[in-house]
Parts: sequence; structure tokens; C-alpha cells
Amino acid sequence: MKLKIAAALALTAASSLHAQAIPDLSTATVLPGNWSFAFGAGGSDATFTDSAGNQQLWMHCTRVTRRLSIAKRATGAAPFLQVWTDSMQRSVPASYNPATGRLTIDVAAQDPLLDAIASSRGRMGFTIPNQPALVVPAWPEAARAIEDCRP
Repeated sequence: MKLKIAAALALTAASSLHAQAIPDLSTATVLPGNWSFAFGAGGSDATFTDSAGNQQLWMHCTRVTRRLSIAKRATGAAPFLQVWTDSMQRSVPASYNPATGRLTIDVAAQDPLLDAIASSRGRMGFTIPNQPALVVPAWPEAARAIEDCRP
């Protein structure tokens, strides 16, 4: 029993250390593209599409639960999606859907991380260890999806 507890603590510590290694993206090049916003049944969506027309980032508000899902393209599973803004950085537990190729986090509408995303100046970044960072412009569409989730 003690061995199981020690192994679980070691795994948690290793995951926490790995999760804290968020790169500084303050000088990273912003991916050219555009944001779009749309109201849908029960919520709203903000989507970032690169200049080639490929969707790269999705933010979906589910009003009934007051939660915002953020999804990024990914080539495989990862325990965390690392979110970078000019005022806050955080690793958020994530789930991977191989059918869509997306790594998704789910955040409560009142989480301060969403305030940091909505007020980020110039850029915000989303990283997965061992995959290229996605740095997108901070446009109002993301803030609209966040505000749509709030009472």
C-alpha cells in the first residue's frame, strides 16, 4: 500500500513539474489568420482559422453549465494544455479526442484564466509539450465567447 501511495505521489510531482514548464511567448510570432464568432444553440463559438483556412483553435461556451471549452489541434494525447497570456500562464488538465484530433480543456466561466485570455494584449498562446506552440492574436471574438458564458 505504501509503495502505491509513493508511486502516485511521484507521478503527481513529475506531472506538476512538467506542467509548469510553460514557455514565454511574449516575442513569439503570431500565426496569421482570423477569428470568427457565432451564436449557436445553447451557447456560442469563437474559432481561429489560419491564413490557409485551417481551423486551429476553438472556444465553445455552454451557457447552461457556464463552462468554456478550449480546443487546439494536436497530434496526440497530452495531460495538459498550457495557456499563456501576457498576465497569466497555466497548465490545465486536458483530454484528447482522436476522432477530431483535438486536445480540449474545460474551464468554469468565472475562472481568472478566462479574464487573462479576454484581456491579453496582442497575443495568447496554447502549447502542448513536444508540439509547436499555437500563438494567436488576441481579438474580441474570444472575449465575446467568454462573456457569453457569464451570468
